[in-house]
Amino acid sequence: MRLIRKPVLCNYYLTYRCNATCSFCDIWEKPSPYANLENIRANLQDLRKLGVKVIDFTGGEPLLHREIDKILTLAKDLGFITTLTTNCLLYPKWAEKIRGKVDMLHFSLDSPLAHEHNAMRGVACFDFVMKSIEIARNLGERPDILFTAFQHNLHHIETIWKEICLPNNLVLILNPVFEYNQVRIGKKLENEHLDYLLTWAKKPNVYLNEAFIWLRKDGGNHIEKSVCRAGSSTIVISPFNTLVLPCYHLGIEEIQIENNLLQIYQSKKAQQLIALEGRLPACEGCVINCYMQPSFAVEINKYWWKALPSTLKYNRLKGTWKKLFRLRFGSSKLRV
Repeated sequence: MRLIRKPVLCNYYLTYRCNATCSFCDIWEKPSPYANLENIRANLQDLRKLGVKVIDFTGGEPLLHREIDKILTLAKDLGFITTLTTNCLLYPKWAEKIRGKVDMLHFSLDSPLAHEHNAMRGVACFDFVMKSIEIARNLGERPDILFTAFQHNLHHIETIWKEICLPNNLVLILNPVFEYNQVRIGKKLENEHLDYLLTWAKKPNVYLNEAFIWLRKDGGNHIEKSVCRAGSSTIVISPFNTLVLPCYHLGIEEIQIENNLLQIYQSKKAQQLIALEGRLPACEGCVINCYMQPSFAVEINKYWWKALPSTLKYNRLKGTWKKLFRLRFGSSKLRV
């Protein structure tokens, strides 16, 4: 049963450029401009009209955008919940200017050992993560630690949790790695590794969307009975100011927005592409977290129930339920 028929999330790619070269990502390999501030302003207005509540400003490395503070201010002034993930190389530079403007701030950290983390990210950023945690806490911010889980680093979860997250009262987000397009991750997470991840779901200050695990146990998305709602739950905007459909990772078509996002999204062409969500040959077996998380939030099924405990836990830990409540039932100026 479909609960929400409007898109709830926008993945807004501010640039595909990155100052890291992670082996499990190919975004940084793409040539890219930076999203234009005036285009962003117009698109945010239309995203409100379409019903979007959360904007994930992403990349590449979003802090490479020289107007990131202005972009976040625009989003907050319009009442959006904001989220941003960074490798922390530039966070010390931006920390003061973006203070209080990111509701869900994620610092990527995949190992408590500097040489291992730096090798995974292709750049020496471990010390910047440690420094950024200190800066953020001194500013009254509470970033999450985003841990991308591979076979080879699962044994590090406990150390990061005990030595970094708990002493600083930070949430540890466990993000199972996924393959897409030509990006390969080496040895895949098997059932024994998935079961190990599940043991962390109930621990304090840990967020693991259990539906991610069960989807993998079930072999991922199946096109004959798709659970993916990537196109209808999530709007993807590229740095080229295009609407990417039906999702970024598949991206079979991009439509120029030209300050007309509302009509373009509602057009027959866009809706036909959205209707293909989860049903194309390349969608078979897909487990991409970026789209499954919002998919599990808009429709009641097995995965909605599996995701519910972790969703409630994270919203309680971060206080985001209060913001979502205000967006839905609060003052008329924030209603869409």
